[in-house]
Amino acid sequence: MISETVEQTEVRAELAQCGEELSTGHLARDESAEFAWDQWQLLRKARLFGLPFDPQWGGRGHSLLTTMHALESLGEHCRDSGLSFSATTTMASTGIPLHRFGTTAQQEKYLPRICSGEAIGAHAITEPDSGSDALAMHTHAHRDGDEFVLTGSKTFVTNGPVADVFVVYARTHPDGGALGITAFLVDRATPGLAVGPALPKMGLRTSPLGELSFDNCRIPSDQVLGRVGGGFLVLDFVMQREILLTFAVTTGEMRHRLARCVEYARTRRSFGRPIGSHQSVSNQIVDMKIRTETARKWIFDTGARLAAGKDVTTDLAISKTIASENNMATSLAAVNVFGGHGYLTEQGLEKGVRDAVGGTIYSGTNEIQYNRIASALGLSP
Repeated sequence: MISETVEQTEVRAELAQCGEELSTGHLARDESAEFAWDQWQLLRKARLFGLPFDPQWGGRGHSLLTTMHALESLGEHCRDSGLSFSATTTMASTGIPLHRFGTTAQQEKYLPRICSGEAIGAHAITEPDSGSDALAMHTHAHRDGDEFVLTGSKTFVTNGPVADVFVVYARTHPDGGALGITAFLVDRATPGLAVGPALPKMGLRTSPLGELSFDNCRIPSDQVLGRVGGGFLVLDFVMQREILLTFAVTTGEMRHRLARCVEYARTRRSFGRPIGSHQSVSNQIVDMKIRTETARKWIFDTGARLAAGKDVTTDLAISKTIASENNMATSLAAVNVFGGHGYLTEQGLEKGVRDAVGGTIYSGTNEIQYNRIASALGLSP
């Protein structure tokens, strides 16, 4: 069992109280791929965005694990998975690297607005030609006096169409490998930056995904996040926490799905008795329980190990793979338990399947996670 402190129980309850308001209209927004501006304001009011950040920037000063408990509660009570995904993205992609690597001036400029939710953040990593191979990026920046000139393009940028500030990863040394990447803070209004419209996609439709292009985009040198050539260190730090925060939400969604199936199996009758009394149904729900608890244990245990300063490279790869694949499996099982009703869009269960597919792709595809685990076992270079 995963234990909770009094503080963690309280912060979970805060998100549970606004779950109904956060979920209002989520099916219609999904159909129209509309960002939930009103619900974003509710998250601001709940002070969600400042959870892991220092009070001096308007944050709440909570630990990584407490933040994860809060986000699991968000997933359990908010039915708009896209909204939750955009919220964790702004927190992980922009707030976390600023908090860890930002200069005092950068923190003063951005963190209060990130903590309050006034500013939406995004990070730009993936490129059309490089995909999961981040080190093969072509977007580059060369120094020109007190500025860097940024040129190139990025795709699959979560929050891109609505973001106010981007953490952009670009190559600053052609032969530097991991040491040739630098992270830049780029404001939306920067001349030379073009932000594309939201891309149509299968799931998480209320979380806008877009493309960016940089045409001789001039970035002041004091907008380098971390140090020149240190972008890969920033990215690694961010991705570890992005996986934990994002999939803490996922485990909450799995818990909600399980509870809903249990209730339905107790009340829906067929052949004169509740469908849950049929072993073919009960076994599916038991399997959902096992998958949910396994995902929770891996995600929260890995969070505890990271907070304790342990090397969690392999743990993260296993956690991300288990959580995303178990989420996918339980979303399909829920449709099956509900039968024809589950196939209808009005139940929201088919949306859960579409949303779950994304989890096997973002934050490093599951194939990449398998490669990392194989490498740790000495099976690949």
